[in-house]
Amino acid sequence: QVQLVESGGGLVQAGGSRRLSCAASGTIFSIDFMGWYRQAPGKQRELVASITKGGRTNYSDSVKGRFTISSGNAENTVSLQMNSLKPEDTAVYYCNVISRGSVIYNYWGQGTQVTVSS
Repeated sequence: QVQLVESGGGLVQAGGSRRLSCAASGTIFSIDFMGWYRQAPGKQRELVASITKGGRTNYSDSVKGRFTISSGNAENTVSLQMNSLKPEDTAVYYCNVISRGSVIYNYWGQGTQVTVSS
C-alpha cells in the first residue's frame, strides 16, 4: 500500500515562511490531482492549494498570493511553499493525491502541524 509522507511542519513566527513536502512511498500511476488541505481545531478540513496533471493550479482566497504549490522533480512529490504566514494559517496540513486509472484511488498523508505564532 502506497503511503504519503509529509514533512516540513513546525513552529514559525508570523510573517515567516515554511515549505511543506509530500512524497509517496512508492509509485502512483495516473496521477490526476495533487493537493494540500488543512484543518484547524474546531474547523472543517479545507482545500488550500491544488495542482492537476496538466499543471493547472488553484488556491483558496485565504492563501492566494502567499502560498505556492508545485509538483517535484521526483515523481509523486508535491510541495507547498508558504510565505507571509499568519496566525490563522495554524493548522494540520494534509497532502492528498488522486489517481484515475481503471480504478480511482484517493491517498492521504498523516498530516503535519504548522503553528504560526504572533
